[in-house]
Amino acid sequence: MELSDSNTDAVHIVVVALTQAGAELGAKIAADFPHAEVHGRSGRVAAADVWFDDTAAHMRELFSQRRPIIGVCATGILVRCLAPIIKSKDEEGAVIAVSEDGQEIVPVLGGHSAGANALARRLGVLLGGHAAITSATDNRYEVVLDDPPTGFVLANREHHKAFSAALLSGRQVAVVCDAPLEAPGWLASSALPFASGGDTNALEIRVTASDIEGSEERLVFHPKVLTVGVGCERDTPAEQVQALVQRSLVDASLSAHAVAGVFSVELKADEPAVLEAGKQFGHSARFFSPSQLEALTPRIPNPSDVVFREVGCHGVAEPSALLAAGNDAQLVVTKQKSARATCAVAMSPTVIRPGAVGRARGALAVVGIGPGDASMRSPAVSMAIANAHHVVGYRLYLDLVAELLTSQTRHDYELGEEADRVRHAIELAAGGANVALVCSGDAGIYAMASLVFEMLDDAQSNSWKTIDVQVAPGISALQVAAARVGAPLGHDFCAISLSDLLTPRAVIEERLRAACAGDFVIALYNPISKKRVATFERAMSILREHRGPRTVAVIAKNLGRRDELVSVLTLDELRAEDVDMLSTVLIGSTATRSFARTNGQYAYTPRGYRVALDREDALIPHEETES
Repeated sequence: MELSDSNTDAVHIVVVALTQAGAELGAKIAADFPHAEVHGRSGRVAAADVWFDDTAAHMRELFSQRRPIIGVCATGILVRCLAPIIKSKDEEGAVIAVSEDGQEIVPVLGGHSAGANALARRLGVLLGGHAAITSATDNRYEVVLDDPPTGFVLANREHHKAFSAALLSGRQVAVVCDAPLEAPGWLASSALPFASGGDTNALEIRVTASDIEGSEERLVFHPKVLTVGVGCERDTPAEQVQALVQRSLVDASLSAHAVAGVFSVELKADEPAVLEAGKQFGHSARFFSPSQLEALTPRIPNPSDVVFREVGCHGVAEPSALLAAGNDAQLVVTKQKSARATCAVAMSPTVIRPGAVGRARGALAVVGIGPGDASMRSPAVSMAIANAHHVVGYRLYLDLVAELLTSQTRHDYELGEEADRVRHAIELAAGGANVALVCSGDAGIYAMASLVFEMLDDAQSNSWKTIDVQVAPGISALQVAAARVGAPLGHDFCAISLSDLLTPRAVIEERLRAACAGDFVIALYNPISKKRVATFERAMSILREHRGPRTVAVIAKNLGRRDELVSVLTLDELRAEDVDMLSTVLIGSTATRSFARTNGQYAYTPRGYRVALDREDALIPHEETES
C-alpha cells in the first residue's frame, strides 16, 4: 500500500483518539485527508465518526484490515496493543503515533512497506511537528526507494532490503532510463552515490515501461506512462476485454505496472467490461467524446468507416490511447482484436495523471443522513458526502452535514423544489462529476431516491443512462421515534404520509382504513402543516373509528436535534395543536402497550415470543427468532 504524495487521499485513514484533546487534534488531521475517520474512546471523546470501548481490540481490528492508523497517544500504547498480532513486514499497515500537541510524529510500523514514513512527513508539514524517521536509507540518501512518489511503482520490492544494504556498504548506483523516458526528478535530486560511466561494479536503478526482471543489484521502477484504449460491443464479457488487454501488453513485453489507466469513448461509460478493465489497473476507466476521438483520426493507423457509422469517430481504441497519453505520445501497440473487443496502447515520455485526462463515469450517491445527529449517520453516508465533488439538497439538510463539506460545491434548494434538485443532481453526474444528493432520514422512505429512479426510468439522454447510481440508507424517522420510547414497531407496521400534495386525499383515507383493518402499527409522516390541518383531523377521525381511545400514540418532534421532544400518550389525547410538520406520529395496534418507569413512559408491541415459549410444544422456526 503506497501512501506517498497524493496517494494518501485515496486511503481510508483512521485517526484514533483516546482523549478529548486527542480528538480535537484528530479532527484537524482528518480534515486534511478526504477519506479519514476519527475513532474515539467512548466516554472520553465528545465527537467522533466511530466510537469504541476496548482500545486494544479496536486497534487490532483496524490493523488486521490494513487500515492506516494514526494514534494520538503514546507510542507504547500502540506497541502493546498490536504486538500480539504483528507478523511480517510485508503484511503490516502504516501505524503512526502522534503526541497530543502534534509536535512528535513517530512511524511505528510500515515505514517503508506501507508508507508510514511518507505519511509522517505529511503530518509534520500539516502540524508543524517533527517526523521522527529512523530508516537509514531515508536519512542518508534523502530518498525512499521502496515507497516512490505517485506515478512510479517498484516492481521488485522483495529485493529492496539487499539493494539498500549494498548501498549502505559503499556501492554506487547507475540510473538507466529506457527511451523516451528521462531520469525522474526525485532520483536526480537525491543524495544517492551515482556511479561514473566506467564503474562496472555499480548497482542499477532501471526506469522502464518494459516487463524486465529485477534483482538484488537492480531495482526496476515502472513509471505510469502507458495508456490503454479499449472498445467493445455492447455486453461483451469482461473476461474477454481483460484477456485482450493482458495479451496485448505481454506480446509487447510491457509491464502492467506502467499502465496509467484505461480509456474509451463516452458511449461506453456504463459498459461493465470497460469499467472492469479500468479496475484491473487500480483506476476507474475514463472517457472521451466521439468528436474528441475523431480529431485524432490523422494519427491513427487503422481508421474504420464502420466504427464511424456506429459511434461517430473512426476509431476508439487507438485514438483513446493516444489522446490520454498526450501530444508527444506514440502508439506502442496498434489496434488488437478479439471476437468482440479492440485494444491499443500508447506511451508518453512523462508520467500521466489519469485523473487529469478524459472524463470519469459520473456517480450519484443518494444518501440518507438520518435525523441529523452525526452519531446516527452511517460511515458509508459520511464517506459518500466527503468523496463528492458536488452536494445537492434542501438547505436545512446540507446545514446538518456542514462539517463534512470542505471542497465540495454546495447546491442549496428550498422545499417544493424536489424535482429541480433531483434533475440538477443527475445532470451534474451525467457530466462526469461525483455527486451526493442529501436526504433526511432514509433516502428511500418519502425522500428523493424514488424520484431519482423515476427520472432515470424516463431518461432520453444517453449521458443520463451511463451514470453510476448508489443509494446509501439512513435511519428513518419512524425508527428513531420508536427507539426513543421502546419498541412500538416490534410487530407488523406500516407508514402512511398524510400529505395530499402528491397523493389524493381519498387514497390516503383508503390506506388508513386498510391499515386499521389489518391492525398495523401506523407511522404517520407529514402529519400536518399550516394549510393542511383538515387532513390530520380527518385521519384522527378514521383512526378513532377503528381503535379505542386508550390506543397508544407517540408524537416525536425534531428527532436528533437540539429541541427534540418525544411524548407517549393515547389516541384520545392526541391533538392537532401538539403536532407540526417536523413531527412523526406513531399509532399503536390493538396489541401495543405502554408503561411508566422512573425515567419516562415506554411503549412496545409484543410479537408473541413469551407466549410461544411458555407453551411446552412451541417450536419457533429459526428465521422467526431474528429480525
